[in-house]
Amino acid sequence: MTAYLDHNATTPLRPEVLPALEACYGAVGNASSVHVHGRQAKERLEHARAQVAGLINAKASEVVFTSGGAEANNLALGGGLGSGVDHLIVSAIEHDSVLNCVQHLSGDSSICAVGSNGVIDLDRLSGLLDESSTADHRVLISIMMANNETGVVQPISAVVSLARDHGALVHCDAVQGLGKLPIDFAALDVDFLSLSAHKIGGPQGVGALIVKSGRGLEPLIRGGGQESNRRAGTENLPGIVGFGVAAELVLRDGLLDTSDLRDELEQRIAAIAPESMIFGQSESRICNTTCFAVEGLRAETQVMAMDLAGVSISAGSACSSGKVTSSHVLTAMGAEESIASSAVRVSLGWNSTQEDVEQFVQAWASHYEVITKRQMKAAS
Repeated sequence: MTAYLDHNATTPLRPEVLPALEACYGAVGNASSVHVHGRQAKERLEHARAQVAGLINAKASEVVFTSGGAEANNLALGGGLGSGVDHLIVSAIEHDSVLNCVQHLSGDSSICAVGSNGVIDLDRLSGLLDESSTADHRVLISIMMANNETGVVQPISAVVSLARDHGALVHCDAVQGLGKLPIDFAALDVDFLSLSAHKIGGPQGVGALIVKSGRGLEPLIRGGGQESNRRAGTENLPGIVGFGVAAELVLRDGLLDTSDLRDELEQRIAAIAPESMIFGQSESRICNTTCFAVEGLRAETQVMAMDLAGVSISAGSACSSGKVTSSHVLTAMGAEESIASSAVRVSLGWNSTQEDVEQFVQAWASHYEVITKRQMKAAS
């Protein structure tokens, strides 16, 4: 028996989505063509656009389909710089698709710190806005809704309030929040919102950037006039239709609620290892995510041990070109290297069960016992 507990990386496709994908793959027609097959494809495309918009109370015209959350983030930041924005402010815990994008853009930028709880420092943000906002210098702030590693929810309404006081724009990466937190695009009043289908049981390789009506946006991909001239290229119709179906399922079934399973998992880890540290535990978090560390238990070793036991989780450290580095999120929260390099993430989803949690806890407890006995023997 296997237990999949890495839903923040991707959640399994909802069974109801597959028939919609198959129907699209069995049909023909480019949504930009004017003949009957093209019109039929266009109708499917626009229906899915309305479904995604309906999930977050946005206008269908505000939805720009992309290849995923990473492209949506890049489009918001890069397109913003090409459309009258002079300065970017991003938090230190943003997804790599934001932080790496900023490094390669030509505009000015600032990094806003977070506290040890993983929540953005609003006083620091206010100071950065004071420093960078002028009558002829417009700022775009990029703050995620919920962190993908710790699950900590950010105070987006407070960020928007500060932004409006300084004439700044706001982009929110809501990829991890979608389907787990209530999102009302109109009420939230952000200018740009990034979404991804495969975090709510839709297909991989499709996402959206929601662009507030009236906001300028320079396309990063140029060519045809698709997506109202904001993202050129033939749309991924099967993926988009699958995204729409997944959005409808969230509306039908309600937001994910695995908080009881998550809390039980954390309580049992704490009982096994009282020295364990759960990141962001005192703050508001999305219901499915726990990120914890036990100093001395290397993250990559835990992930491999769990894999051998039939449990899929992820490390709180990232591997790039064969070099393991500590999580920038935990480092930004002030975690020591020995702690950050020991952090693992367990993330639940729509098909997670009590049995999954049980299998993880038992496997992790066995690994913990082996490692701690080995450490005690080495120390004696």
